[in-house]
Amino acid sequence: MVFVFDTGYDPILMLCFIIVAAILLDLLIGDPKWIPHPVVQIGKLITFIESRLNKGKYIVNKGYLLTVSVISVVFLVTYLIVYVSYHFHIFVGVLVEIYIISTTIAIKGLRSAAVNVFIPLTSGDLQEARYQLSMIVGRDTKELSESEIVRGTVETVAENTVDGITAPLFWAFIGGAPLAMVYRAINTLDSMVGHKNEQFLYFGRASAKLDDVANWLPARITACSMWVASFVIKGSHKLHAWKITWRDARKHPSPNSGWSEAMVAGLLGIQLGGMNYYNGVESKRALMGETYRTLRRCDINKAIGYMHGGWIVFFMFGVSVLLGIRWM
Repeated sequence: MVFVFDTGYDPILMLCFIIVAAILLDLLIGDPKWIPHPVVQIGKLITFIESRLNKGKYIVNKGYLLTVSVISVVFLVTYLIVYVSYHFHIFVGVLVEIYIISTTIAIKGLRSAAVNVFIPLTSGDLQEARYQLSMIVGRDTKELSESEIVRGTVETVAENTVDGITAPLFWAFIGGAPLAMVYRAINTLDSMVGHKNEQFLYFGRASAKLDDVANWLPARITACSMWVASFVIKGSHKLHAWKITWRDARKHPSPNSGWSEAMVAGLLGIQLGGMNYYNGVESKRALMGETYRTLRRCDINKAIGYMHGGWIVFFMFGVSVLLGIRWM
């Protein structure tokens, strides 16, 4: 159910307009360093609570308490900010909601991160390309070959199309800025405490499971959206992509990330996954796709194309659903 603020205008048309404006704002300015970002504040809240709860007995229950506490605070604060803004003036409310939703998506940021890897590759500067890749992945990058640098970049673009773009849009369509920001809080919780290591294996269980739930439907819709978008992208292996996605998506350790990664691998006709190293420790990732050819630097640009095509189709689908509800 869409959160309806009493504006005197059609709430569904208002929400569609706000989401369009939020996307345009992100495409225009991204995440400027000089503007305080809400996710940074969410991270500080998580750190504050985690440092006090993640010890002693009942660790699993305390992890649930962390998750519920952070989500509750984020939802209430966001809702109150938007509510007060609309009561002050509808124009202020719209601007505030546009800005909040824009901070939950990262179209420009994800594209820029991939381009920052691609540019040094074109000049043969593998050292700089490895450094730029290290800014967006957790794996070791110092010894990677060009094809492995490309693989890491393509995997990141494919996976983060969901986390950074379509999933927050999905929740924005359902509940405007409050639910979009709640999704961002869930995603931040997972990235900070949802690790399967000694420190967070039990404490972060609730956060990891909730992130899986929040991304389940957006991940699958995103894979389908990328496939639809491939009809206007030359060289896409459309039939092959369906086969690969259905066969390989479930191999990914995440129940959701594999869908967009497998779809991109299939559309490109390449293979993703394989051996990664984290602080020198081997981590073998299941293979997705088939090796028709080696990875090339141009695959980064193609992956960016599927990212853009995917979120555009996803957005159009979301608008269509909302308008369909309005006309019922």
